[in-house]
Amino acid sequence: MPDDTRPLSPHLQVYRPQITSMLSITHRATGVFLAFAALLLAYWLASAAYGPEAFNRAQEFLESWFGRLVLFAFTFSLFYHMCNGIRHLGWDALWGFELPTLRVTGVLVIIISMSLTVFSWLMAYGHTDKL
Repeated sequence: MPDDTRPLSPHLQVYRPQITSMLSITHRATGVFLAFAALLLAYWLASAAYGPEAFNRAQEFLESWFGRLVLFAFTFSLFYHMCNGIRHLGWDALWGFELPTLRVTGVLVIIISMSLTVFSWLMAYGHTDKL
């Protein structure tokens, strides 16, 4: 008779979070978020086709604090997914499987993604006063 107190398979609570597992989970989450952000982009483009009133409503949402937060998360997700995808291409070429390299490239993915996000927002909103 099997022991009913033991889990049937390893559970997330058994494992200590590691950078590789956290990056993998984040990669999947940003991929899902990008799919929903694509719907937001389609809404914004469709609102332009429906006329000025619909476009103004979409713009008001995107210019609100919540809309900008969504756009910031979209920007970070886009850069993170791209950087981590490049990291995965290295793995496809059988490069970067050593533990030190895994950790370094993981930290680089985070740093570069955040830097590109902040740089993009500074470039986009830093020049609005000159228009």
